[in-house]
Formats: sequence, structure tokens, C-alpha cells
Amino acid sequence: MEKNSFISVISQKEENRGSVEFQVFSFTNKIRRLTSHLELHKKDYLSQRGLRKILGKRQRLLAYLSKKNRAGYKELIVQLKIRETKTR
Repeated sequence: MEKNSFISVISQKEENRGSVEFQVFSFTNKIRRLTSHLELHKKDYLSQRGLRKILGKRQRLLAYLSKKNRAGYKELIVQLKIRETKTR
């Protein structure tokens, strides 16, 4: 599955908005947008706090997904080009 088709499948399905995959996808978009904002505004501490909160939420969702559906987790991190979470 290509990246563009994967993104379109996730973002266009209305009934899919509550799925873990869609939430990780939307958090990743927010993280990338906030990261680019913080490159310009280095002292925007409220945005830094928001970024840390979103990172924590995405990390928890990815941990849940890796426990429930390991194959889906692997596919999602490859498609979104994010690193695999560290396991303890």
C-alpha cells in the first residue's frame, strides 16, 4: 500500500475517525505542524507543553496498538515514517 493511498484511506472514512490508526495519524500531523512552528518560535513554551502532551498521547496509543495488533502497528509506523517505540 502506497503512502498516499494509505493516508487517503485513513482520512476519508468518516466512520474511521475514532480508530487508533486515525488518531495516531492526526496526532502525527499535529506534531509535525507544532515542530515546524517551534523552529520559528523557540520560546513559545505553551506550544512546547502542548507538543509534549500530544507526544505522550501518541506514544500511549502506539503502545496499545502494538499490543493489540502488531502487524498493523508495524505498517503504521512505516507509513507515517516514525520511529518504533522503545520497549522495556
